[in-house]
Amino acid sequence: MTVPVFLTPALPGLDRYVLDGPEGRHAAAVRRIRAGERVDLTDGLGGVAECVAESAGKDSLTLRVLGRRSVPAPEPRLIVVQGLPKGDRGELAVEMMTEVGVDVIVPWAAARSVTQWKGDRAAKSLARWRATAREAGKQARRFHLPEVAEQATTAQVAGLLEQAALGVVLHEEAAEPLSGLTMPAKGDIVVVVGPEGGVADDEIARFRAAGATPALLGSTILRTSTAGLAAAAVLLTKTRRW
Repeated sequence: MTVPVFLTPALPGLDRYVLDGPEGRHAAAVRRIRAGERVDLTDGLGGVAECVAESAGKDSLTLRVLGRRSVPAPEPRLIVVQGLPKGDRGELAVEMMTEVGVDVIVPWAAARSVTQWKGDRAAKSLARWRATAREAGKQARRFHLPEVAEQATTAQVAGLLEQAALGVVLHEEAAEPLSGLTMPAKGDIVVVVGPEGGVADDEIARFRAAGATPALLGSTILRTSTAGLAAAAVLLTKTRRW
């Protein structure tokens, strides 16, 4: 049975620890963890405390810490710039990219994005993306949770591409296949995924000027919510992180 993972602000310093609050409630009432069962705690930054449950309350667990370890951050780092999709497809994209191992997800207000994040909607949408990443990270037993960055402008995306070890823009008219690109051993790989309407010509030109390579993901046209997942699978395999 897979050992469940729960988040904690900081790893316990003592040999016993009470997991309470929302995580403790989920462990005791939803997952129904009982005495004798193994549990892992993580701070989401690579720290892990391996524990066993000693007792379960209504909304908390008392844990005995068996050991602590630190998991190094993977390299190269994979950043996906996600054009804002319609409806709840953004959360779907975040969930799947988190599960496969994307390190940073950047919501992008592309020219052709139908959805616009402004005012209260921006704050609520970003909070949903971050909550989705957090829950998917626990399910996937990720000890380095992905960062969901603030919404980026096209100029800010160009800045990310300028600093990347490899910058890629997925585009259906590109000549270079994504699988044919040479991977860096270190640094950031930044992949730009357009919204439903695709990446505009002036955006492509700006990203090219920033050093990005347009790349073809495949012979079929994927939804924006699944393109990041597919691209991540190709790149994580080529970097041997998978």
